[in-house]
Amino acid sequence: MSLGLKLIPRIALFSALIYVFSWGTAYLPNVSLIFFIVFTAGVMWGLIPGLLVGALGMGLWTGLNPYGPAAFPIMLAQIGGSSLSGAVGAAFRRAQWHMKTGRALTFALVLSALICTLLFYLPVNFVDAWLFQPFWPRFAAGLLWALISVVSNIVIFAVLFRPIRSRFIMRGMV
Repeated sequence: MSLGLKLIPRIALFSALIYVFSWGTAYLPNVSLIFFIVFTAGVMWGLIPGLLVGALGMGLWTGLNPYGPAAFPIMLAQIGGSSLSGAVGAAFRRAQWHMKTGRALTFALVLSALICTLLFYLPVNFVDAWLFQPFWPRFAAGLLWALISVVSNIVIFAVLFRPIRSRFIMRGMV
């Protein structure tokens, strides 16, 4: 789908949803709907819109975070990493995994949640450890902390994708 007039407000809406839901989950450490929202944008509208939703939404959240903005290199890693969830969503659709059912769909969603989470946390933890040293202990601690996100994203993807897919398939969007 080209970046048409109908798609621009959708990208803006999904970016705003990232910001709003991030406020709602701010007190749950490493539990976030960001990955799922960006992934869903990639599934529904393709690569470029998925990347834009991730970049704009995370840019809003990391820049206007209630705990303060992230250091600029970390902010760039967060924006880049979250955008990649849109690429995973676009690949998910291209592989026709969104049409699978049962265990095959669950496996595809678990794998997608894992990939989305790792594509975010590996660069973010790398940049964080590089900036704030000592590198390996900080990087390892960051990856252990990211396990919370892995588990929560697996649950979020597996629970929320089916009803959203059903809704959008009925409207011809997926």
